[in-house]
Amino acid sequence: MSSLKEKIYDKMKTHTLASFATVTEDGKPWTRYVVASSDEQLNIWFATFRNSRKTQQINNNPEVHLTLGVENPQTAVSWLQVQGRAELLDDAETRNAVWFDHLSSIFNGPDDPNYVVCKVTPYRIEYFMMNMPKPEVWEAD
Repeated sequence: MSSLKEKIYDKMKTHTLASFATVTEDGKPWTRYVVASSDEQLNIWFATFRNSRKTQQINNNPEVHLTLGVENPQTAVSWLQVQGRAELLDDAETRNAVWFDHLSSIFNGPDDPNYVVCKVTPYRIEYFMMNMPKPEVWEAD
């Protein structure tokens, strides 16, 4: 794994609050918070409701954007801007793999029919650091 890819993965590998933007039906951006984590291929995963506004927007236009990597704004050193394409998955293996205890306050377990998983496959990630005029950029092959 390249040094940049490792730094990016370190920011995303555990559950973190992320700002997730989709495109509305009338072509406008819409942003909300999600709790996301990443795998080693830098795919980003999070839970959502099957019939939510975000799932409808992803079905209409899979182009999405996330901002993540800051736990405390007062001590922030770096953050990520992620461009990618989203897809919704509802197979049992994926739902079980993404499930974590915090979701039990929202869903009735990984078999809840309202629970689906959003997978974002990034094609560009910008790694920003404070006082750095330009980000380091990772792009998918």
